[in-house]
This record gives sequence, structure tokens and C-alpha cells, in this order.
Amino acid sequence: MAKLSILDYLNKLIKSEITYDMHTHIYYPTPISKTLGINIIEIGLGTATVQINTTKEKHSNQQGTMHGGLLCELADAAIGTAHSTLIQEGETFTSVELKINFYRPVFGDILTAKASPLHSGKNLNHYQCNIFRIDGKKSRYGNKYGHDFKR
Repeated sequence: MAKLSILDYLNKLIKSEITYDMHTHIYYPTPISKTLGINIIEIGLGTATVQINTTKEKHSNQQGTMHGGLLCELADAAIGTAHSTLIQEGETFTSVELKINFYRPVFGDILTAKASPLHSGKNLNHYQCNIFRIDGKKSRYGNKYGHDFKR
């Protein structure tokens, strides 16, 4: 079996080049991303872009706009994917804080979340993530602090 770095694995996943014998030490695609329909579309060392095609039938709240929790999960997925490219086998990470600002509603759209680091410390990292609608307008902005630790 070919064991790949997370970055190499995700690049192959994006290009549909994963074969049955390839794996990494973290599970991708994640079960929550499969359930919600979130796809990784671009990956770099410490950065990630994910996308979801939202629909009123699957992702809306009682008002017909996309649920705020879905937008939080989309940002969390982008940030977690970005950070996972920096960790080694035997290391793991968790969120310690997530802050979100909602700028405008989304009524079923293709949403793209772009995550990048603002600060990388020894044990605490700070990321930003912007989510854009298909028209290029921001629908939200978020910050997340994470903590790395060994298992």
C-alpha cells in the first residue's frame, strides 16, 4: 500500500487519481463532507478551498435561506482541511474557537470557502476563511483558533 502525505493524497483526490492502494493517516473525504456534499477543489500547504452546491431542499432553514450552521461547517471544513496538510502522523488537532460574521443571505447557490492561516504558532494557529457566492460576493467571514496536540 502506498502511504501518502495528506497534501499529496488530497491533490490526487482532487484530480481523481486515488487508487485502492493509496491512503493517508487521516480520513478523506470526511463523512460529514460526504453527507453534506462538500468537495475539496484546491489544496496547498496550509490552505484549502472547498465548495458546496446548496439547495433549498437539503440545506435551508425555516425561512428558505441556507442554514447558518451549514455555513459554519463549510468554513470549518475548509480550515480543518487546510490545517491537516501541516500535521504529521501521530499528531492531531481540534478547534478551540470559531467566530462567524454573516454578511448576506444565501438562497441556494454554489458556495466556495477559502481558508488560509493568519498566524501559525507552536501550539495555536489562527485561520481565516471567506465564503463566496457564485456571483463573487462574500456571504460570511470567519476566524478559527485551533490547538495541535499529539495523540
